[in-house]
Amino acid sequence: MKAGSILTIVIVAVLAFVLVRGCSGYNGLVAQDEIVKEKWNNVQSDYQRRADLIPSLVNTVKGEVNFEQQTLIGVIEARAKATQVKVDPSNITPEKLAEFQQAQSGVSGALGRLLAVVENYPNLKANEGFRNLQVQLEGTENRIKVARNDFNTAVKDYNTQVRSFPMNILAGMFGFKQKAGFAAEPGSDKAPEVKF
Repeated sequence: MKAGSILTIVIVAVLAFVLVRGCSGYNGLVAQDEIVKEKWNNVQSDYQRRADLIPSLVNTVKGEVNFEQQTLIGVIEARAKATQVKVDPSNITPEKLAEFQQAQSGVSGALGRLLAVVENYPNLKANEGFRNLQVQLEGTENRIKVARNDFNTAVKDYNTQVRSFPMNILAGMFGFKQKAGFAAEPGSDKAPEVKF
């Protein structure tokens, strides 16, 4: 064999290897991106479940004649605000995620106030329908936490792949960018002050 033929074979082999590796890497990025989108949809589904439980909870509480109306109005308004914030799973920016998280925190705070006020109403606490809704709400909050953790894990795996060499070159060529995950609320690293 001539040296030119060997060189051609080596060049073709190297190009074939690069092409196969590039296709495999691209497909891996697509798969990771789809996993992130799926996990985000799971997060939204669990938040939607919580939003769906709120009208039943509010209607059950409304049955208590002297219940503080401002507390109920706060829950209803927080739910309305949270359901208006939409985040496109293909474009999860830190700003949109922070807006979403802030709206959901409003719902959490309003529900927390509602459940704290309920302590003053023994008839409501004894209501089986209310207790069942409270249990469902607690379960949903746990599911939200798990879904958020799963989403953060998927984002970490995706970001690791997007930032790793030589995949970062391929990711840059095809527009794959890092994604944001959930972070703790500002100030949540400090324990709340309890006064008696």
